Amino acid sequence: MKKLPPIFLSGNGTARYLECPIIQSPLAGVSDQIFRQLVRRWSPKALLFTEMVNAKSLELGHGEQKVLELSEECGPIGVQLFDHRPDSMIEAARKAESSGAFLVDINMGCPVKKIAKKGGGSALLKEPELAQAIVRKVSKAISIPLTVKIRLGWCEETSDPISFALGLQDAGAQLITVHGRTRKQGFSGTSNWEAIAKIKQSLEIPVIANGDIKNSKDAIECLEITNADGVMIGRASMGAPWLIGQIDEELKNQKTFKIPNAKMKLSLSLEQLKLLLFKKGNHGLLIARKHMNWTCKGFPGASELRHKLVRTNDPREAIKLLEEEILKLI
Repeated sequence: MKKLPPIFLSGNGTARYLECPIIQSPLAGVSDQIFRQLVRRWSPKALLFTEMVNAKSLELGHGEQKVLELSEECGPIGVQLFDHRPDSMIEAARKAESSGAFLVDINMGCPVKKIAKKGGGSALLKEPELAQAIVRKVSKAISIPLTVKIRLGWCEETSDPISFALGLQDAGAQLITVHGRTRKQGFSGTSNWEAIAKIKQSLEIPVIANGDIKNSKDAIECLEITNADGVMIGRASMGAPWLIGQIDEELKNQKTFKIPNAKMKLSLSLEQLKLLLFKKGNHGLLIARKHMNWTCKGFPGASELRHKLVRTNDPREAIKLLEEEILKLI
């Protein structure tokens, strides 16, 4: 496979280069600062994202911590916003820019019902004129690049993703990420990479392919089919913060990446748990449970360990369980 060149985004005065073509998707309840810190260990130049941010809430001062944390991090971090009100999106985008965002992304693909029923996320797939107006106004309000994430449409019967994407490009979008399913599909069925290829062929701006990319083999196949400029990895990275770096390394150098062994996975889970406890107090254990459940896999005794970790309400017990498992491997 040929080496992918850096992705150039001119912005509205502030140019940006994406040196790594493998991008970490925003993941609600997952891609917080601590998770990004771990991902960055293997992916120093990859574009990462904050969790998706409600533009109206950010305008009102809620959820500001997600954006204010950007100044504490190295490497490119994007802020993904959702809402259907142009003025709220403008103010939130400006706040993201002033906080140090590498770029602002508008979510027009989230299938979650509570977001779509309020007009945000994938609901904008049914409102192309409003979607274009938001992109046009926000792109003019900030100097950093504005990108958009979409799906193939609201449903198969009414979808016209090429026209929708062309409208966003004309409105000022600098890059479009396409998830190869409709909103109606959610995450069922398979991602339609051939449809992404048609969108890529129709646009002049960079296109990132998303959906069903779980490893380097998938990434290579997806890139060959779509001719996309890069890929975005989502759910497959949960419990595997090394995955972005792994795919990037294997695509660039055509050699097998050394996946963390049992001891490294346990140490990673312990580190993440302690960081979450330090930042969130005892609530950090509730957040850490899902990460430990995802990460502690693929070694003898992992199932029994996960069973204990997800059921304990005592942070000290969780730490002890992980430390004891690590000692067994020394």
